[in-house]
Amino acid sequence: MSRPLRVLMAGALLAPLVAACSSPADEESGKGSGPKAAGFPYTVTNCGVKTTYQAPPKRAVTMNQHATEVMLELGLADRMAGTAYLDDKVLPSYAKAYASVPVLAKEYPSYEKLLAANPDFVYGGYPSAFLAGEGRSRAALAKSGIKTRLDVEGCAKRPVTMKDVFREVREAGSTFGVRARADRWVSGAERQLAETEKQLKDRKPLPVFVYDSGDKTAFTAGGRGIGNDIIKRAGGRNVFADLDKSFGDASWESVVDRKPELILILDYGGTTVAQKKRRLLEDPLLADVPAIKHKRFAVLPLSDVVTGVRAPDAVKKLADQL
Repeated sequence: MSRPLRVLMAGALLAPLVAACSSPADEESGKGSGPKAAGFPYTVTNCGVKTTYQAPPKRAVTMNQHATEVMLELGLADRMAGTAYLDDKVLPSYAKAYASVPVLAKEYPSYEKLLAANPDFVYGGYPSAFLAGEGRSRAALAKSGIKTRLDVEGCAKRPVTMKDVFREVREAGSTFGVRARADRWVSGAERQLAETEKQLKDRKPLPVFVYDSGDKTAFTAGGRGIGNDIIKRAGGRNVFADLDKSFGDASWESVVDRKPELILILDYGGTTVAQKKRRLLEDPLLADVPAIKHKRFAVLPLSDVVTGVRAPDAVKKLADQL
């Protein structure tokens, strides 16, 4: 008998017993199930999905680096039933906690493998975490009784800023009943950003081109993602801020036309930073680009330029390189 069928049959057998023990009013008020956790019930609308939590999730699965690291920063490794899909190694301060969490898959787990972890909550960093074609849509998981959250950058209809990072951490903290931890992190991040801003006072913004990848076209950071705000706060100006996407393709001719004075290379995947630099330096079309002529490059891991807990520190790291 398949696992989903066993679960279904078990639920059918238990339903009369549960109904006999508690009324709908009792379940809604929490009677018969112990005292409510502070801050619950908690209702939040995330990327168009409104969810009410009667209690903090106990068996979360995270997919994508920034979702995983939000949980680890908030001290929630003991609430994680599994994790999947890193772009980089987790930060050293999270390594011990991360090692205690089962890794379900190198990339995204199948729907069956995800269900096998018996999660009550799935936290995705990118929309691809919830692809309907792979059975992991938020609607499909809801039918299985699993609540979900998507990082706010994954559904943004406007440019994402550091305020959205703070919102992401605070809402995750509220979902798990650790809002005070989230608020402490936000306060520290705000102090760090204020200090960097003070150091950059009166500095003229430097035109920056972000090179993620690409050969025939340049895959770069647009104006909608947190990367654009990171560049601005670090003392730069994203030359493709008018691209109405978090990331998108641009022609190499447009890179030349916009005359970036620095190229920010995103470090991840199988192509090394050295290989990316070589590709840019050896392209005759780019020879007159100021950043190429003067070999001015900066480097950040991809996981630094998404809406997660690395973003405030990424501002300082980039500012130091600018």
